[in-house]
Amino acid sequence: MDIELSRIDYSLSGITQPHTMELLPAAGPRLAQKVVIGDQDGVLQSFSMKKGEQQMVFKTLPGPAISRMCLGGAAGTVKDKIFISKKGEVHGFTKKGKLFLSFDTCLAESIKSMHINGSTLLLCGNTVYNQFRDCEDTGSFLSSDGITDVISLPGEKTRSLVAVLACADGVLRVLDGAELESLNRQSRASSRVSATAPSSATSSALRHEVRIPGAPTALHLANNTGGEAGQSVLFGTDDGRVGVVSVTRNSPPVWRWLAGTERAGASVSTLHCHDLTGDGELDLIVGRDDGSLEVFAVEAMADAAAAEDAAHRRFTYTCPESVSTARGGVLGTQGYDEVVVSTYTGLVFGLTTERVDGVAALAHDAQSVSMTVGQDTRRRLQALRAELDGLEEKVSAERDRYLAAAEVGDNVLSVVPYLNINHKMSLIREEAAYLLTLEAATAIDNVLVQSDVPVDILDVDRNSAVVSFSDCDAEEGNKALVTFRCQLNTTRLDLRLRTVEGQAGLLRVYVTPLVAPKCAALRVLRVAPLSLHARAHQADAMADADRPFSVLTLRGAFSLAEMHAWLTACLPDLSDKPPSEATTLYFQSTLIGTVLVCSYGRGEAEFKSDNVSTICILKECLSKLATGRSTHLDISCAVNPDSGAHALRLMFPLLREQAALHRDLALLDALRDLDKDALAAKFLAILDNEADIRDRHKRYPAYLDRLCGMLTDLYIDHFKFRGLNVKARVPQLLDSVYKAPLDTLLDTLLQHFREPPPDLRA
Repeated sequence: MDIELSRIDYSLSGITQPHTMELLPAAGPRLAQKVVIGDQDGVLQSFSMKKGEQQMVFKTLPGPAISRMCLGGAAGTVKDKIFISKKGEVHGFTKKGKLFLSFDTCLAESIKSMHINGSTLLLCGNTVYNQFRDCEDTGSFLSSDGITDVISLPGEKTRSLVAVLACADGVLRVLDGAELESLNRQSRASSRVSATAPSSATSSALRHEVRIPGAPTALHLANNTGGEAGQSVLFGTDDGRVGVVSVTRNSPPVWRWLAGTERAGASVSTLHCHDLTGDGELDLIVGRDDGSLEVFAVEAMADAAAAEDAAHRRFTYTCPESVSTARGGVLGTQGYDEVVVSTYTGLVFGLTTERVDGVAALAHDAQSVSMTVGQDTRRRLQALRAELDGLEEKVSAERDRYLAAAEVGDNVLSVVPYLNINHKMSLIREEAAYLLTLEAATAIDNVLVQSDVPVDILDVDRNSAVVSFSDCDAEEGNKALVTFRCQLNTTRLDLRLRTVEGQAGLLRVYVTPLVAPKCAALRVLRVAPLSLHARAHQADAMADADRPFSVLTLRGAFSLAEMHAWLTACLPDLSDKPPSEATTLYFQSTLIGTVLVCSYGRGEAEFKSDNVSTICILKECLSKLATGRSTHLDISCAVNPDSGAHALRLMFPLLREQAALHRDLALLDALRDLDKDALAAKFLAILDNEADIRDRHKRYPAYLDRLCGMLTDLYIDHFKFRGLNVKARVPQLLDSVYKAPLDTLLDTLLQHFREPPPDLRA
């Protein structure tokens, strides 16, 4: 059954981050609650709604940015204590705004995520997890990759402290908090006995690792309490999917369900469960970075069969800003449940079950109640319009005064405002392209994209900006120069672009908001040499055991941290923090599906791939980085002779599709001038599909050129390691792509990968 919800705007604060808004618990069911929200200005405020007007409860002074907010309280009591994190500090407030805790954690990293479990405080920076009991440090854990969120199972149900970390490498790590406390006590005892304390074997505290598809970005207890046993954990991924896993302390985790399809740029930012209809069944509220908010029926999603379709979706809403936090409760009108949402710019609004026309369903005299409420609404609207007109007059008067002073030449001080631009560049695996999202707190006037590496700017359906391409001068280092002129009141802009592997550089984005005086914000993004490779799990990457791997081996006087830093410069989605011991990473090409396995430690590294071009790119990049550090490397390559043909077969479906599209497009203009009655059936089909052909070419304008470039690199690299130079035969190879029959195109291309004549030896 679908839910009908209506939007009501409540308030506007400063720029907010995910998990910085909460609804305080009410004294009874379906009673009005209070909102608490913290922003990047460091202001924490709480308010309630009464007869459509905002009633401020408390508001703190500005300070450092608020990064996280949690509600807590003693075990068995109502969780109405407000905890916020600022840099490396944690502050606690009562529901009336009284400060009762100011705790400096003395952590080296700023707090990125936080969770409260009774008297235990769980804090995470970029890669380090710390737990405190009664403000006393009781243990820490170093993650092998970045931590995006943290949660713990409810102690009143599990009778133990079990923490779950969401990590950027697509793994949920389950920690035994009691084991960490034990290791911490042993370390302190050893340090008192000897001058040198032994290193903590925190690996014993890591109980389980749950590998999930996609990187987890948000965690929440299922049904808000973890279920009957307190062991069910909800998670959302960076590609928009939601799932539940059952976590225990001693037994391996068990999958329950995974729902949704991959959605680029729709990273899950918030999760919450609430009964919106009052039927006793909880609904799952999911908010995402692309501004979408959805409500699902939890019982339907628990069914594995229903998890594959949209039958369990009960409500969908899209706002033009990214959703920071969404919570279910009662705020606007007592007795009417709603979803309270805060966005990136600090807008707080509700999606309520109450009808917007104000008709009370349970009133004895519905007509009189409707008229009374309607009159109140009209009075409020008139007051708001009068206030808005007054503000517009004040702004206009101040603008005119400033312009007049500037014309006269008086000493007028123009201060460039600080521009807070939220940007994110995520890889679309299905399309082997990147989605760059830009979001500002004010309207965007235009965006300039400059790149010193070749990139293709692709169409975005929801993008209404006017695009202008400029000619680039290669001598100035420009390979792409594109301008986007935004429509009025545009605060969010999505750009889709495709990079070329083998070329590394910088992508500079200049965002000019619609403010005075004119200014721009610069965001510099790195394009890695292997930018179209994505992190993968071992089981996914090594599913095909018959891959013809080529091996690149490096030996030299380099440390583990140095090799990790070099790989970070070559591959995307790698943490800047090096691992503590030798490790193995798995990557997969999003374009053709080839695999890269990186095994490295101190003084030795081995790279395996079934694409010889990947090995060649890695060899060149690592050699250049080592030369810059004056590090001598002993390099050896073992190239599998079948790897070139193997990569060609994986690439061929895309190559054939684009070659057919190119040929159909070339025939369209000629076929339109001919008599249709004299055309064969295949040419009539081309004319009938003219709109689709042109739309596909417009969506991917230079796709065939990029594929031909990859084919050329593969062809050259295939023979390079054998001491052969086949550059003279490249025109013949490309001529086959454009002219050879499609039915025999694969065999024709494979023929070129055979041993060339002896006169072509380098």
